[in-house]
Amino acid sequence: MGNDGGSIPKRRELVKDAARTPTVSELKATAHESLNHAWTHDPITSELLDLENAVSDWRGRLYNYESILKGLMPGDIDDTKATESANGESLEVTFASTGIKSLRDIVKLNVKRYTPPGAKEKGIWACPVTLKELGASTRSVYLVPCGHVFAETAIKQIQEEVCPECSEPFRSEDIIPILPTEKSDLERLATRNEALKAKGLTHSLKKDKSSSKKKRKADEANGIGSGKGKEDPKTKAAPKSDTSSRVSGINNAMTASLTAKVLAEQEERNKRRKLAAAGN
Repeated sequence: MGNDGGSIPKRRELVKDAARTPTVSELKATAHESLNHAWTHDPITSELLDLENAVSDWRGRLYNYESILKGLMPGDIDDTKATESANGESLEVTFASTGIKSLRDIVKLNVKRYTPPGAKEKGIWACPVTLKELGASTRSVYLVPCGHVFAETAIKQIQEEVCPECSEPFRSEDIIPILPTEKSDLERLATRNEALKAKGLTHSLKKDKSSSKKKRKADEANGIGSGKGKEDPKTKAAPKSDTSSRVSGINNAMTASLTAKVLAEQEERNKRRKLAAAGN
């Protein structure tokens, strides 16, 4: 080394370069990469996000509907998975950390696909009003309870609080930003969630059944009964174990199909556990 016209960097120079503060452009690029990853991947399973079957919670996070169904199914759930953003930053999200207790805690998103005239490809997921492509480059929101997704600028332009797609009324506090990063948005969503809990409602504006159960248990503990006698075990209907019977009451075809798939996978896992236990 040496005599080649170059120079050997000293240790203090290397440490100084490594510890330098990132530039504004570098910070923006990193934030954009993380946001793009969140738009394209399920945070629980790391699988690609299917916007056609996507759902969102009160935080504005995006999930595959199937991963939520699997997380809600009883049994041993693998709750240790995590994801990494495009820049390698750890984004550990487990199903338990989402706080989702039932399907009432999520809203099914209605995302429109736009195909330009003469285009041979499937098209892009776009705002039905502005035709802007939905993703990390467009600030997007969805409405509760209908779930239609728009560019934020489109909702700011409308005069009445009625969904432009389905004419479903909504309130200004029920405009949910998708994958928000600003502190003001995060605080507003947290305040909204607490207000809904106080009213006994969930993110989808449906009644929170868990709060009713807690109240009933508290009343029973305090000796406040409903006056009804205990149910006769002989007259109690036997639980249905067949997968088809468990999904027969679901009206939505997509929900029924995904539920049947998840239940079938769960039954197969249970069979394998029983065979392994018998072999031991």
